Amino acid sequence: MTGPDETSPRVAVVTGAAGGLGLAIARRLAADGFTVAALDIAEPDSTGSIPGARAWNCDISDPAATRRTVHEIAEAYGGVDVLVNNAGLLSGRAPLLETTPEELHRFFAVNAVGPLLMVQACVPWLRKSPYRGRVVNVASRTFFTGSPGQIAYVAGKGALIGMTRVMARELGEHRITVNAVAPAQVATPGTRAHSGDEVFAATMRQQAIKEFVTPEHFAGLVSFIASPDAVMVTGQTFVCDGGGLLH
Repeated sequence: MTGPDETSPRVAVVTGAAGGLGLAIARRLAADGFTVAALDIAEPDSTGSIPGARAWNCDISDPAATRRTVHEIAEAYGGVDVLVNNAGLLSGRAPLLETTPEELHRFFAVNAVGPLLMVQACVPWLRKSPYRGRVVNVASRTFFTGSPGQIAYVAGKGALIGMTRVMARELGEHRITVNAVAPAQVATPGTRAHSGDEVFAATMRQQAIKEFVTPEHFAGLVSFIASPDAVMVTGQTFVCDGGGLLH
């Protein structure tokens, strides 16, 4: 069996790339030599800082929009080699007994159904990739901790971890790897505004390494999974939290 062809142009699709984790991932993959297609529900205006990147507006919960956007990317660049499903809704905190079915559906539409639609749209191209296709799903450590007040968010991210394992089994015959990455409280403006400094401080106290996890730390993990060194790593969930959760 041959390894990935590193001499051909490589194309990475990153969803939720307008800022925070997605922007850091897009920048790192571009630095690794990928041509980056940066997707967001609001067209990213920060892709000018990413060499060779192009922005696409896409609602990943819309089946027609995902198919159309992936087709445009593949036509523009000749294919798709890596998909990073980073787009997602941050948790709106609500107790179990106050969570409505509508709220659960809203989180599942973006955090579980959206990644499924993106994978379905990209697989025909990932199968053809001389690099050997890669899918990286951005999940959450909250699936393992069962964070109170976040049942809709945790359920959606838990579904994504389960889907990652099934995808890895089904796509393995095409030599496509599928893995999940689970951050803790990554220090971005969005997560800080959502969680507050007190939660960040409490999270860091639980970590083996007493430093905030930055978007760049997390992007480095994604970079490894998308690299030739990870060609036989699939179906796994990698936690990036400075040793807060040991398992």
